[in-house]
Amino acid sequence: MKISPLSILLDDDFVPNKNFYYISGNESTLIEKISAKILEFYQKDNSVSKTNINSIDDFVKDTGLFEDKKIFISKNCSGINKVNLDKIRLLGEVFIFVQENSSKTKRVKDIFLKDKDSYLIDCYELDKDSKIKILNKFLNTNQIKIKQDIYWLLVDKLSSKYIFLENSLNKILELTPEDLTLGNIKKVLTIDDSGKDKLFFSLSSKNRYIVNNYRDKIMSPSDVNELYYYCRFFCQLIIECKDENDYNEKIPIYLFREKKFLTDVYKKFNFEKKKLLLNLLYTTEKFLRKEGGLSLVFGLRFLLNIKRIIIS
Repeated sequence: MKISPLSILLDDDFVPNKNFYYISGNESTLIEKISAKILEFYQKDNSVSKTNINSIDDFVKDTGLFEDKKIFISKNCSGINKVNLDKIRLLGEVFIFVQENSSKTKRVKDIFLKDKDSYLIDCYELDKDSKIKILNKFLNTNQIKIKQDIYWLLVDKLSSKYIFLENSLNKILELTPEDLTLGNIKKVLTIDDSGKDKLFFSLSSKNRYIVNNYRDKIMSPSDVNELYYYCRFFCQLIIECKDENDYNEKIPIYLFREKKFLTDVYKKFNFEKKKLLLNLLYTTEKFLRKEGGLSLVFGLRFLLNIKRIIIS
């Protein structure tokens, strides 16, 4: 059966009770975190030991004299099929299979999805809702209170990669309540105020200004990717909101200076324009996943295409 990775990370009552765990997806840091979390649960019992195996084909039953249970971890799906799972199931051991998505994993996922003694855990980059859930859990667990402008800044700026998000939250944990200011949070998390996100707010300007501004602020592929995620946030806000009131309520408080611009942009959108914007995000995201990044030329084209949709 399938289970969300957040159920394992955030649910205090979650108890791993399966023999097989298949952890896959394309977000390697979240995959590693989930694997470690499951292993940590079983190793609360000192009699449980961990053994790495290459694949099911290399599995050898070899229980030590004082060991009640072993956790076997494999990073290879070779040999996984229903017949082999049924064979090792009888041994009563726990197996954690860890593998990022590939052309071979779909067939293997189907096996674990249908197996009642298995958890299939797909790990992808964190979306906004996931970041909100993780942030809320972090604040409640550590009894930290922050202002709304800081809260929405974190939701927007925290990384969609789990390990980077976790590292950022750990840095915040080191601050005293008096130091939890917007300025200090930006410093601790090294949030760049150089204005990459402001490029979106220049879309009402002439193309020459946008191009020159882009060349001043975007120097590398990593800058392009960062700009893309800024723009994607604003575009998704436009696409997902049902009306202007809904949209205004969801604009982060820390963007109060840009609220009029954002509202004016939203007013220009109808259903057809939202479809065009959604298609632009889809094709760009597809290219991003395929190539692993966006070129400087592609990033500028993406920005100007957003403007074209706005003014069309």
